[in-house]
Amino acid sequence: MSEVLNVPTMAEMLAQGKQPEVLFWVGCAGSFDDRAKRITKALVKILNRAKVEFAVLGTEESCTGDPAKRAGNEFLFQMQAIMNIEVLNAYEAKKIVTACPHCFNTLKNEYPELGGKYEVVHHTEFLKSLLDAGRLTIEGGQFKGKRITFHDPCYLGRANNVYEAPRELIQKLDAELVEMKRSKANGLCCGAGGAQMFKDAEKGNKEVNVERTEDALETKSEIIATGCPFCNTMMTDGVKVKESEAQVKVLDIAELIANAQDL
Repeated sequence: MSEVLNVPTMAEMLAQGKQPEVLFWVGCAGSFDDRAKRITKALVKILNRAKVEFAVLGTEESCTGDPAKRAGNEFLFQMQAIMNIEVLNAYEAKKIVTACPHCFNTLKNEYPELGGKYEVVHHTEFLKSLLDAGRLTIEGGQFKGKRITFHDPCYLGRANNVYEAPRELIQKLDAELVEMKRSKANGLCCGAGGAQMFKDAEKGNKEVNVERTEDALETKSEIIATGCPFCNTMMTDGVKVKESEAQVKVLDIAELIANAQDL
């Protein structure tokens, strides 16, 4: 039996005179992409399990403007950003959690100069804080002893220096964390950042995501862990290209934890 997901909106919270502990910023991928929706659901299950009072904006959430800005359309970015900032400020949002490093980077580093100042944390950082506070426990379960490699999302790692939280969570699963030859500050992009997700590939003899997937497969890991919906898509597609490795799974950190807990 699947449990009923409890996902209140900010509007519903406000109507009850409540202010949530965190605002969960779902992002376009987490809202509309069928694969990324599973990451969203996994995170919601964990938040419910840890009894975190959270809320989403629901239909009031719009794209942060990251793809527009990266593609060079500063005007569109500022329009999208200001619209979101007006909504966030109206709800007096203080702390925002998101599973998308692109949303994370934009909200954290690019909204302040437009009047949107919030404490923004990536979901791996937030889950680590829940663990440290004793609000969440992680047992390895099905991942005990499994070889897992972590692909650093560019906008989480190199852009914001968040490297340890995702790795500590993987190690809490009693899994064997195996590093790729290019990791952390030397990590290689999955090929989707900088609005590349939404355009055709340029001429060349190899896709970036295939090159990155080969890095991951070299570690002989059973699971490629990600912390970004774009990376998840690119690594999943890369594994499909290398068909013989079809048994390798690509899972977000939130999915690993939710699966380990049988949520």
